[in-house]
Amino acid sequence: MKKFLFIYLAFLFCFVFVPSKTLAVQNTTAKACVVFEANSGRLLFEKNKDMRLPEASTTKIMTALVVAENADINEVVTIPKQAVGVEGSSVYLRQGEKLTVKELLYGLMLRSGNDCAVALALHVGKSIENFADMMNLKAKQIGCINTNFVNPHGLPDDNHYTSAYDLGLISCCAIKNPVVKQIVSSKSAKIANDGYDYERYLVNKNKILKLFDGANGIKTGYTKKAGRCFVGSAERDGMQLVVVLLNCGPMFEESMTLMQNCFDEYEMKNLLSVDDVYHTMKVKKGKNKFVQAKTAGCFSYPLKKDGSENDQIKIVSTLPQQIDFLSKNNQIVGKTQIYFDNQLIFSSKIITLNIV
Repeated sequence: MKKFLFIYLAFLFCFVFVPSKTLAVQNTTAKACVVFEANSGRLLFEKNKDMRLPEASTTKIMTALVVAENADINEVVTIPKQAVGVEGSSVYLRQGEKLTVKELLYGLMLRSGNDCAVALALHVGKSIENFADMMNLKAKQIGCINTNFVNPHGLPDDNHYTSAYDLGLISCCAIKNPVVKQIVSSKSAKIANDGYDYERYLVNKNKILKLFDGANGIKTGYTKKAGRCFVGSAERDGMQLVVVLLNCGPMFEESMTLMQNCFDEYEMKNLLSVDDVYHTMKVKKGKNKFVQAKTAGCFSYPLKKDGSENDQIKIVSTLPQQIDFLSKNNQIVGKTQIYFDNQLIFSSKIITLNIV
């Protein structure tokens, strides 16, 4: 009876955001629009995706992400004078009152408080300019090339802009942050109202949270210059969709239609599953005749439900087909790559961890 060596593969995951064939039948009145599957990074639909446009308060998605990554959400913030009386949407912060970072994030994302944006930016960045630099650095790290931030709230400025595609990248990153996801999926919240015997009660402006199955975010926005802007998200059966609409009148209705069409047409399919035998190598010398490699991680990708895209998936490994000898102290290092329609969508390092 053949003995087997089992090599478990450790995956250093690298998801690749690449353009792919988009839905053939979609329509939107938005000036620019994208739909992403956030977990895989697949772009399912686009219209004018690289057009530079003002994004209004959807800017606050990046603000929330930078704050969540650079501050303790339980830190107490003393509201400075600069954050009082900021133009536009507000929770009416008062100078000297105290709220936690988390409470200010709720005010930022549910009530769209521009005063909360300034308070958070000053707390984390020490100045608006420094915080904007942090936002731009994060955008560059994510892969944005048509984005520039000059403030944390999205009030009009000619040098403050993004594209639907870039905002989609930012939003995909944000919805995977547990702090941001918890906040933007909340229909309402109560936060401190220092000096009063009642709390501030906040109701989320995002209507799809009550109207669309699986909805879990993210942010509305409006200025005269930008028009109505919206980033929506919803999760069903492991598929996390993010839709971005810039300058779109019926933004809630169209966001739900676009996401429903994607849910109807696509499903997440496991391409690598934990403990599946991934690769077999023949051993020329030694007692063991074969080495079996099993996955220690998994990877799923949205594909059409009708199976028409299945044959476009190709999994490539740099592990050899045959080795001379392998002992318990040996390691084989290689790489696995997954291609869709000849485009790289996933890459990982393979390291042998355990041989039994």
